[in-house]
Parts: sequence; structure tokens; C-alpha cells
Amino acid sequence: MSMAAEGAASAAAGVAGKPAGPDPWLPRLGRIVSRRRDSRDAWTLEIREQIPQSASFRPGQFNMLTAFGIGEVPISLSGDPAAMDRLIHTIRPVGPVSTALAQMRPGAAIGLRGPFGSGWPLRQAVGGDVLVVAGGLGLAPLRPVLYALLAGRERYGRITLLYGSRSPDDVLFHREIVSWSRRQRIEVHVTVDHAASGWDGHVGVVTTLVPRAQCEPQRTVALVCGPEVMMRLTVAALHAHGIPHEAIYLSMERNMKCALGLCGRCQLQSVLVCRDGPVFRYDRVRGLFAHKEL
Repeated sequence: MSMAAEGAASAAAGVAGKPAGPDPWLPRLGRIVSRRRDSRDAWTLEIREQIPQSASFRPGQFNMLTAFGIGEVPISLSGDPAAMDRLIHTIRPVGPVSTALAQMRPGAAIGLRGPFGSGWPLRQAVGGDVLVVAGGLGLAPLRPVLYALLAGRERYGRITLLYGSRSPDDVLFHREIVSWSRRQRIEVHVTVDHAASGWDGHVGVVTTLVPRAQCEPQRTVALVCGPEVMMRLTVAALHAHGIPHEAIYLSMERNMKCALGLCGRCQLQSVLVCRDGPVFRYDRVRGLFAHKEL
């Protein structure tokens, strides 16, 4: 095994998870319970399985969702991991499958496989500060970790959320962000790229919020999710702020088909994003991070 492969394998070993369910190839049947608009173009679906699973998911994992007759796509879980009776997914329609999923109404049948992939490293964060940095829809995969952090609030130091959105209308989970901020158990900073009338918050890219984070860099674990260019710039800003590369974790996105590491569609050199990720420690994959999807 090459050094690059060993590094990738080690990175996966720290946070990787195994698929749940009796048969990871076979979609389980679920029904849409509710559909809610959570930003200008993002919809959140609540799903209940016909035969509920006994195990919960870990923040950062994803399911493969099936719109019957159209196709299947990977969608991150965005709900509370403690709520085992329901599955929450937040979707932005960009293609035929995600569009069909986002348009599903209560009562509609949906297929799902999973959960798959690695989770955010909550155990590594115990006793220190946690800095969560999200861009756009990247808040959805990080929302479960915020639930988990708040549920075990006494185990962590300062918890800070830095969130950047294109505009006020694109801010995801607006009511919850306000609630998190008011509870004073978490420090919240929100910025938008383009302000509108009535917006009195910060304007600028999310990296401009990094200096505002009240954390001790050497005892901080940073969790980052968003568009790839945003994550690249955020890693640079966090490192300049004093946070070591080995304390920065990010969630990578690639086109996935099987979610089991067999088809190779999401391969990046020695790494299969569906199997070894999607959450990676940055210092272990920094050489792969510049490779664009083919």
C-alpha cells in the first residue's frame, strides 16, 4: 500500500461508519409525513419508515433516497439523531431526482438505503471548543451535530456556529438559528453575500466571520461543510487563525451511485468518498482536495 493510500485509510478509520439495515442494496419503503420550505429553494422532508430501524444514524452520515421510477441520489441526514422514529432530509432541487424528491407530498412513497458513511468526530471534540462553519446548504449535514452538541452541552467548551448564505432569503433553518442564538448555549454568527432591504446583519463571505469566533485555537475542533471553494478558503482562514490542519474536518461531495465503495464513481485516487467519507480530517486528504470531479 502506498503512503497516500495508507494516509487515506487512516483518515477513514477515525470516522468511518458501516451501512445499516439488513440489505444495503435494497431500498426500504418509507412515507413522507411532512414537507416544509426551509429557504428560498430548499425543502425539508420528514420520512417515516414502514418498518422502523432499531439503530440511529451518526451526524454526518447520508441516505440514498429513491424517487421510484426516476432514480436515486445521496442526501445527508439533517435531523436530530436522537429522534429515531423519523428521518429528516433537506433537499435543494438541482436535477430530475432531487426535483422529484423535493416535490413529494405527505403520503408519497419513497425508498431509502443507509445510513452510509463517516460521521463528524464528536468524541475528539470532548473537552475542547467546537467551531462549526457552514456555507449554504452545507448547514444541513451539520445540523445533526449541533443537536448532538447541545444535547451533551456540558461535555464541550465554547460552541460557535459561523454560517454564510447567498442572501437573507437563502438562509437555511432561520427560526432554529434564531433560537440557538437566543438560548445563549451557542455563539452564532450569520453573514450573507448580498444584503437586501431590512437586513441588518453582517455582509460578506463566511471566512470574514472567522476572527469573531471566541475559541482557543489549540483546543478547537473545526467542522466545515459547504461548496468546495468555500471549504478551501475556510481551511486557509482557520489555519491562519491558529487551528491546526489535523483539527479541521470537512465533508466532501462527489457523485455517488452505489454508496458501498464498489462502483468507483466517487473515487479520488485511493479514496472512495461514499465508503471512506464523506467526513475527512483535512490533513489526511489535503492532496486530494484540489481534484475536481471528472
